[in-house]
Amino acid sequence: MRPNGRHTAGASRLSAIRVWAICLLLLSAVAINPTIARAAPSQAAAATTHVYLLRGVLNIFSLGLDTIGARLQAQGIPVTVANFVSWSSLADEAATAYRAGRIKTIVLVGHSSGATALPDMIAKLNQLGVPVKLAIGLDSVFKTKLSTGAERYINIYIGDGPGEPVRAATGLRGKLDNVDVRGTGVGHISIDKNEAIQRRVIAEIDAAIMRSRAPAAPVAEPGAPRQARSAAATAPARN
Repeated sequence: MRPNGRHTAGASRLSAIRVWAICLLLLSAVAINPTIARAAPSQAAAATTHVYLLRGVLNIFSLGLDTIGARLQAQGIPVTVANFVSWSSLADEAATAYRAGRIKTIVLVGHSSGATALPDMIAKLNQLGVPVKLAIGLDSVFKTKLSTGAERYINIYIGDGPGEPVRAATGLRGKLDNVDVRGTGVGHISIDKNEAIQRRVIAEIDAAIMRSRAPAAPVAEPGAPRQARSAAATAPARN
């Protein structure tokens, strides 16, 4: 028995429609989740980056930073996870490694009190003549003022919770973005563990590393000692 011609044509059209539907779904997935299409940083750029992740009070409420750190390490990006009270000694370590050429791109991430400490760590690095490519704060718990800048500072906070916007001091250099995530279901204790927040943090870090071929010039804090400025001026060029 020969198949009906109309039935065969209809089946072919139905198959074609299904193929187009699958293609549209795949394209939609890429549009919804841009990280699928985003290129990862090169191995060399990743290896000369260091991400410092600062936990908050008691060192037990910011364990989402450990997850972020593990995901970055899986990409070949070196990380240090520490309590926020270590910010000053970490700045000294980062400056030493930068001057030795082991680090070319510095990224800072902090949660809660770790986020509150970021402006202090940036200021010390700037005093030492070391640029900060990117800083990301997650729900800083105290009024935070940024007087010296990273190339980009992103403050992700919960507007109806304990977190607050970061204020820019007069003459601030660098870009400051305050991102209010109220209404998204995240809380102060869970913001660092939220999957969407973690993906955003990692995507921002990857994007910063991709831009690292043109790093920001070292920024000396106003009133910094002349010696620190001289060190910044005589530091070898890095790309």
